[in-house]
Amino acid sequence: MFIPKKSKYKKVFKGRIKGNTKGGSTLSFGDYGLKAMEAGRIQSKHIETARRVISRTLKRSGKVWIRIFPDTPVSKKPADVRMGKGKGSVEFWVFKAKPGRMLFEISSDVPMHLARLALEKATAKLPMKCKFVSNHN
Repeated sequence: MFIPKKSKYKKVFKGRIKGNTKGGSTLSFGDYGLKAMEAGRIQSKHIETARRVISRTLKRSGKVWIRIFPDTPVSKKPADVRMGKGKGSVEFWVFKAKPGRMLFEISSDVPMHLARLALEKATAKLPMKCKFVSNHN
């Protein structure tokens, strides 16, 4: 699981995910990528599951880059606890994805049809709509 080693604040406000991404919207490392089409919170377990699906589909060939990291804590109060008495403890970590953000990239030494298959399988594991992008026309 992806968890930050150190964080400036233990707990943060919920906030809203507004607008499109300002950076990280183009392919930087590989030739194939998975781009977010809508806003959402991606948990660390979603990232790990998608990474596993991609690496198993590619059968360990090629290189995979994970362009996101869950840096926002989400707190939750235990079950059967009354309202009040402070904010709950941190339950999991999320990455707040905006539309247009590149999530995963795959190197060019993988055939395009295999890269597309791997990233479409990974899309099914993510809580938002995503699309396959490529440097090749």
